[in-house]
Amino acid sequence: MSTDPSAQDPFAASASPVAKDQPLHDDIRLLGTLLGDTVRSQEGQAVFDLVETIRQTSVRLYREDDTQARRDLSKLLESIEPDQSVEVIRAFSYFSHLANMAEDEHHIRRSRAHQLAGTAPRPGSLSRALN
Repeated sequence: MSTDPSAQDPFAASASPVAKDQPLHDDIRLLGTLLGDTVRSQEGQAVFDLVETIRQTSVRLYREDDTQARRDLSKLLESIEPDQSVEVIRAFSYFSHLANMAEDEHHIRRSRAHQLAGTAPRPGSLSRALN
């Protein structure tokens, strides 16, 4: 079994971040892992595996523009039963909400770091507009 959570968790972040964004990616990975564990616990291994297969196939399609992945994903999504679709949609929806919360927290963390460092107000900030 791999030690990389993204290799086994449908909700773990998969992109390689720049150093300043590493905490964001770590937060998303942690939240994704916790959500994946919750899905497995509450909905069962079969739903977790389905979500993981959809995630992996989607990543392959997105990163490589893989035409086989497009066919596989289409076939997989068409085969999902209505009760399964609710579970899958709910899982990805929860992940989206968790990722948004992690991004909000990261924005606060980065703003605080800029403030503590005494850097000039950032473009697009209220402080910059008022200066």
